[in-house]
This record gives sequence, structure tokens and C-alpha cells, in this order.
Amino acid sequence: MTTELPELAEAHLGGLLDQLGLAVPYSRASGDTLYFVDDTGAEVAVDDFVGGYGSLIFGHHHPTLTRLLHDLLERQVPVHAQFSRHPYANDLAASLNRVLHREFGIAEPYRAIFANTGAEAAECALKHAEMERGQRVAALIAEIDTHLDDARAAAAAGAGLPGDAATARLGAFTGVDGLIAAVRQHNTAQLARGPVFLTLENSFHGKLAASVQLTHNPAYRLPFRTLAAPARFVPVDRPGAVAKAVEAERVTVFDLESGDGAVRLVERDLPVIAAFFAEPVQGEGGIRPLDAALAAEIRQAAEAGGFPVVVDEIQTGVGRTGTFFAGAQAGLLGDYVLLAKSIGGGLVKNAVLLVRDSRYQPEFELVHSSTFAKDALSCHIGLAVVDLLEADGGQAYRTVRERGDALRAALDGVAEANADVVAEVRGRGLMQGLEFRDQTDAPAGVVRDFARNGLFGYMVAGRLLRAHRIRVFPTASAPHTLRFQPSLAVTDEAIARLVTGLTDVCALIRANDPTLLTG
Repeated sequence: MTTELPELAEAHLGGLLDQLGLAVPYSRASGDTLYFVDDTGAEVAVDDFVGGYGSLIFGHHHPTLTRLLHDLLERQVPVHAQFSRHPYANDLAASLNRVLHREFGIAEPYRAIFANTGAEAAECALKHAEMERGQRVAALIAEIDTHLDDARAAAAAGAGLPGDAATARLGAFTGVDGLIAAVRQHNTAQLARGPVFLTLENSFHGKLAASVQLTHNPAYRLPFRTLAAPARFVPVDRPGAVAKAVEAERVTVFDLESGDGAVRLVERDLPVIAAFFAEPVQGEGGIRPLDAALAAEIRQAAEAGGFPVVVDEIQTGVGRTGTFFAGAQAGLLGDYVLLAKSIGGGLVKNAVLLVRDSRYQPEFELVHSSTFAKDALSCHIGLAVVDLLEADGGQAYRTVRERGDALRAALDGVAEANADVVAEVRGRGLMQGLEFRDQTDAPAGVVRDFARNGLFGYMVAGRLLRAHRIRVFPTASAPHTLRFQPSLAVTDEAIARLVTGLTDVCALIRANDPTLLTG
């Protein structure tokens, strides 16, 4: 007699997958196809348009990468060689720099900090940005301290002190020593404020303790809002909103200027904003490309405010949109750049934070580390991924654009033929989204019920999987939008099957047909 094991690995999620018809145990993967074994023992092929949430620019088990992985294992390259020289990591960093310099037309080097996942890379960026902000704050306070000493000396030499109107916010004080003490007290209170991060509405930058603060979806963020520095979310459709958000966070400290026989009280901006995070295409927010005008506003505000722009290329980078860095198409150069997902070739976990040399804090390397990051396996695979993309004059990028155009044309055709059901198609390259019209007010039935529970997209995904053997998912924060992120080898035949499946789904939605949950 055999005893069935209890479900101990995320059983709650497993129950939801069962309800949606998505609880499929896949047994094999190749290219843009996943396989499972049905009740008869037959292997069933599924077209995979999820692509590991953008991790599979070359598909499952690309032969060049799998051969390299086997070779690396046979050579017994070190996975654990912490606190030693890692020349393979430097090779990958140099390769990424070459691509970045070409696509953005710059020469400044970017330093690399390695991680394992995108969320971890975002956490690295948050920490590094706060260390950088701390240095700017320390420099400002040191300068003010020097000025306070200068003011004391100037007053002793007969310089006049600022009048009551100028010092009203400081309260009562006596003499230059009282003035200096009042300035220090005011500044100390202001310095107690923590950092603030700016990002965009609909953003997604991870679900870890700090990165989740920059993820707009309140279901992910609010349960953990007290754990880390807060973010302010800037509207994406209001010109001037970035400058307004920066001004809303403005905090000043007092300084004393001496000269021409007088001591003057002046205000100085305290660095409060640690960084501005942005995705060139918002992935989990509904596959929304960043507007070039908004990108310019972000860059201008960062230059004026002295804080870095962090461009999150975790899902958009590594060729996904037709260039290595999607920011090159959006016109947004990051001071920090985050990479993950496809840099692992679909085989290993790898992530990189690139930091502009002029902003890099070398001491960060001594206060941040990761047991598995920067290992030989992931770095060699990452280098091979870059080489594959760059080969033959960047043929891979051209292929991404051509295949992306084919996918986009097919999705546009579905939208045009079903305009009463489909609201919009948007995206870049092989990162496309199809948004259905809001179904929360549909007639009573499964369509409305699942839409109101935020599960509409997953219901559609279940139908496509069960009835058409097509694997897609909605974006996490926009459940009426399906995402499509296949590899650059996606075939016309697979795209045609996708059109058939989507056409079927549109008809069922139009009819409010409960068949969406069967089949």
C-alpha cells in the first residue's frame, strides 16, 4: 500500500492552478515547446509563448548553450570560489560594456555587480543608490560644517548676523553660537528623514522586501509597506509629472554664508531622492512601452536633482525588443542598468547590476555579497548569450525584429477582427501584449466573476492551454492583458495556432460562454 504524499510545496497556489486548468507537470522542453505526458502515456506538445517570463530569448535548451553547459560541468569549473579572482566575470562585464557603448554612443565604463535574480539585482541597485546618496549627504554636511566655522570667525571679526525675518524658522537664539546651534538642530531633524525612491505607475521591480516597495500593484506591496524605504509613483500620462514628483519630495537644510561683512542664512537642497527606477517597456504593468517624452523628463529631472536613473532591463534586455538594451529605443540611458532573465540563457540563474563609473561606490563590494553570484557557470553562459546575439553583425537582433513584426501583425489582426472584445495590442519586438476590454461589468457568469476576482487573464490562459495547447499568461498587475514573449525562433505555424486560439477565446468571451472553464 502506497501513501500519497501531502502537497507541501505551495499547495494553495496548486489549488488555484487546478481550478484554472493550469496545473500541468511539464516533463520536457525544447525551443518554443513544452511537453507533458497525458493519461494515456502519450507526450503532448504545448506552444510556449510565456518564454520563462522573458527568460528564453533563444528558447528552451538552445544547443550551443546546452553543449557549453555540459562542457563546463565536465571541466569541473568552480561554482564556489568566493573571494578570489573571477576573470570570467570580468570578461562578461567587458562584453556588456562593449554592447552598451555601441548602442548608446558613449565611452564611460560601467562597473558590474553580479547577482542571481532580477529582484536581487534590484535590491543591489537600491542599496548602492542609498550608499551613493549617503555620500552626497555626508559631503553636503561636511561643507556646511566648514561654513558654520567660517561664520563663527566672521562674526568674531564683526560681521553682522541675519535678521529676525531670515531666521524666523529657527526660533529664538542668542549670538552666533546660538545661531549655529539652531542651524545644527534644524539640520539634524531633517537628516532623520529616510530616502525616497521614484518610479512610475504600473511599475514592477520585484517582490523582495525592498524591491516590492517599487512595485505599483498594491496587492504585492501594501502587506510589506513598513519593511523598507518608500517609493512615490509618478503618472505616465501627465506631462510635467516627473518634475512635480521631484519638487514634492524637496527637503532643505540651512547653511551660513559669510562675506562682505555679513553672515547670511541660506537654504540648501538635501539629497532625499535616492534614485528613479524605470522600465523601457513595463512588463507586469501590461506591456507598456516608455514614451520618449517621459524618458526625457526622467533624465532631465535626474540631472537637475543629482540622483541616478536605474533602467530596469530585467525583462526587456538581452535582445528581447530588437536591440540588446531596450532603453536604446526609448532614448533612456541609465546610470544603473539591471539585467537578468535571458542573460542566463534559460539554463542558469544570473543577474547583473551595471553602474556608471562616475557614480560607482567601490566600498559597496565590501558590504554586499552573494554566495552563488559571479560563478563560472553563469558567467560563461552569459558571455555565450552575448556572443550569440552579437554574431554575424547582430543578426539575432534583426531576427527578433522580423519575428516580432510577424507576431505583432497576427495580434493586430485578432484585435481588428474582434474590436468589441480586444482593446489594444502594444509592445516592442518579441515582447507583445494583447489587452482585452474590461469584463468586470459583463453579464452575470464566469467571465464577469473571474474578471472581478482579478483572474480573467488566467481563465483565458487555461482555455488556451486545455483546448489549443498554447501556453500564455496575463501580466501580473494588468490581468486583462495577455503577454507573448517567445524566442527569436518562433515559427509562423505557432503564431497561426495562437491566432486560432485567440479567435476562439474572443468568441467565448463575446458569448459569455462558461466553456471558457472547460475543454
